[in-house]
Amino acid sequence: MTSHPNHHPAPVTIQARRLEGKVILITGASAGMGEAATRRFAAEGAHVVAGARRTDRLQTLAAELSTADNQVIAVPLDVTDEAMVEAAVTAAVKRFGRLDGALNNAGITSDGITSDGTPLHEKDTDAYDRVMGVNARGVFLSMKHEIPALLAAQGGSIVNVSSVGGMVGVAGISEYVASKWAVNGLTKSAALELASSNVRVNSLAPGSTRTEMWDTLPIELQQHLASMAPTNQIALADDMARAALFLLSDESCWTTGAIIPAEGGHHIGR
Repeated sequence: MTSHPNHHPAPVTIQARRLEGKVILITGASAGMGEAATRRFAAEGAHVVAGARRTDRLQTLAAELSTADNQVIAVPLDVTDEAMVEAAVTAAVKRFGRLDGALNNAGITSDGITSDGTPLHEKDTDAYDRVMGVNARGVFLSMKHEIPALLAAQGGSIVNVSSVGGMVGVAGISEYVASKWAVNGLTKSAALELASSNVRVNSLAPGSTRTEMWDTLPIELQQHLASMAPTNQIALADDMARAALFLLSDESCWTTGAIIPAEGGHHIGR
């Protein structure tokens, strides 16, 4: 295709800090990917509202990362409690005047991830409800209260943390897989609803990632999980934070309704 003779490419501009001045809410911010994202986003110039149940860790993190230019504030947050979710969003708007983005990261795994797995017909119904309550309902509640704030700010970005388990089936952890497929469905539906409102919604699908929980797994299980990806490697929590950074920044301005794999190629086969 030949370029129009009068068309001149826009000049390339480099912004040193990709979230400069943006207000970002992070759920599940006290450890793992959530903590890594809090650190990464603060370094990229964001004001971060860090929410989690372990408020003592959040307070320490906020005190460490806050500067005169960029503030990190800690808010108590259990994503299964709608009143707490609403209060976290309200706290962001009250403190900083608006909300520009959210990383909905809070989630739990099923018991099967640390064992040989339990087949679906032997699953405990209460365990299924707990996983779905945090991973799927928690994302629903988070978006329900984040979206009005983003619309009031005339645009923004939401990143929902899914999993490679939201792209493939995994025997033995059916409740976890179901919850992450649900996250992707919520993401795509919300992206369609908001497409004309300058609010983007995407899913990030991590694979095996080194976190505190990962370090508690038996070495044999770590090796098995690593072998499920063609790269045969384990990501760091900051690798996922950097992927989320792209989706929250203006660099991904044409990306919405996408499921972005960050799992070493696991979903393409073994």
